Amino acid sequence: MPTYYLACDLGADSGRLMLGTLDAGKLSLEELHRFPNGPVKTSGALHWNLDGLFNELKIGLKKAAAKSLPLASISSDSWGVDYVLYDERGLPMLPVWSYRDSRTASGVENVQANIEWPAIYAETGIQFMALNTIYQLAAEPPERLAAAKQLLLIGDAFNFYCSGVARNEVSNASTTQLYNPQTQTWSKKIFTALKLRPEMFAPLCAGGTKLGPMKKNLAQETGLAQIEVIATCSHDTGAAVAAVPADGADWAYLSSGTWSLMGVEAAVPVINEQSRALGFTNEIGYGGSVRLLKNIIGLWIVQECRRAWAKTGEKYDYATLEKIAAEAPPFVSLINPDDARFLSPENMPNKIAEFCTETGQPVPANHAAYVRCIYESLALFYRVTLRKLERLTGKKIGQLHIVGGGSQATTLNQCAANALKIPVLAGPTECTAIGNILVQAITLGHLESHTAARAVVRNSFELKTFTPENTAQWDAAAARFEKLLS
Repeated sequence: MPTYYLACDLGADSGRLMLGTLDAGKLSLEELHRFPNGPVKTSGALHWNLDGLFNELKIGLKKAAAKSLPLASISSDSWGVDYVLYDERGLPMLPVWSYRDSRTASGVENVQANIEWPAIYAETGIQFMALNTIYQLAAEPPERLAAAKQLLLIGDAFNFYCSGVARNEVSNASTTQLYNPQTQTWSKKIFTALKLRPEMFAPLCAGGTKLGPMKKNLAQETGLAQIEVIATCSHDTGAAVAAVPADGADWAYLSSGTWSLMGVEAAVPVINEQSRALGFTNEIGYGGSVRLLKNIIGLWIVQECRRAWAKTGEKYDYATLEKIAAEAPPFVSLINPDDARFLSPENMPNKIAEFCTETGQPVPANHAAYVRCIYESLALFYRVTLRKLERLTGKKIGQLHIVGGGSQATTLNQCAANALKIPVLAGPTECTAIGNILVQAITLGHLESHTAARAVVRNSFELKTFTPENTAQWDAAAARFEKLLS
């Protein structure tokens, strides 16, 4: 008999409720409800519309109920680092800040005044990014933190909304730069240095934890049974990596979407001076594995260009952007995707033009040239990152699995294969929802192991292979690109 699961998959650009059907060793997905997301600008500050997102989830749950299927469970996942504070009544304290808000600059200063960076990295193994939860909390007004009874990360807040049970699942907790992956607890040293109250942080739980039945009032309102709510990997990248359809040991992954997260699975954290200098992160994956990775700005740059062009009346779908990028002349201009200017929204084409002018390169001549510039620059940054991974682990990487929405970006994926000079296997697209669902299936005993779950992915979804081309040209471009990183 088939089994049915719901995955609430929340991205920083959009959200969706997915129905997963596991039948005879194969998984199929159906999108029940998709809704837009993005930071809302209020009085110059960037927030998330939490109530709006909860309402969208309810709409999706009603659509699920209308199917009259014997659903087994539900779980939510989200982007990392952002959080919801709750008051004494258990109600969210608004606003819910976006990690892209500029307030984090003051948080960095506040943290640096209390604890040195090497000590933070030694405790957490997380690369420095001003958007991390540690800096967001340090930017909060003290009176707001004092009034907060509880903190939950976004995906965990949605699991709490469904179940009434408050837990921070470790894959998401590990993104905060407040979690110690060696002790597998919140960092007492950092909490003490920053005067954070440990009791404010909801308890930790492992990926694959049953939280309990759906709240009765939510089930009644949506027409669902009180299905099991499970904390799978509540960080979307953790869920995506759990579903990477890899076999063997010589592979790396790239979770490609708004962010590009490139890394390998490791048995234990890699926290030393070299990993700190190279800017690598140790996040927790399913089964206690370590996602040794680097966060790279990804398709966000393309998304922001697309938004800017739409405001002038020139609207593109992503398929058209792919087509025009493939036809544009190669290697005219390159950018450093890691440049801080590209992190914030608004006027992205202007920022690219400024970077090119400052580095003595031609400003992209048209929209096709902009997208080509972004794709080639991302692929070359992937190359730099992969070489660092190989140095850090002492292992040669033989293939790259690209999963997530970016696995559909055929021009970018071919650029990646060319730059890396190894085969790239692209797909599945909905890897985050797939990982979410498969961990539910393992937790409920419907799949015997993580290995079996990855076999299901290979049996269920077609992968596209990209083989390296024109590698000499890419070697020359890489030499140009690396000068932009200094």
